[in-house]
Amino acid sequence: MLKTKLLIPLVSALLIFTSQSLMADEALARSKNCLACHGIDNKIVGPAFKDVAAKYKGDASAVATLAAKVRKGGSGVWGAIPMPPNGSTSEAEAEILVKWVLSL
Repeated sequence: MLKTKLLIPLVSALLIFTSQSLMADEALARSKNCLACHGIDNKIVGPAFKDVAAKYKGDASAVATLAAKVRKGGSGVWGAIPMPPNGSTSEAEAEILVKWVLSL
């Protein structure tokens, strides 16, 4: 009985933390203007984040590759329009953003 009493608050706290973390990552994407060119579900200028997640699903090097593209920019993977660099995004922020995108 005691274990159950401890387990329920722990699971609840984890669920709250996880949902807040996902919302915080979307907030980070908004603050870095990612959503000006990328929709979560739809293409704007760049691909939808869910399409990026599908393309890189199971790719062990995706976080490092995409985090570098966030910071340095890139072109050719999704068409002719290049993604400009976002040098104001730190390496840690770029990894957070990419992990969030890949989780969608």
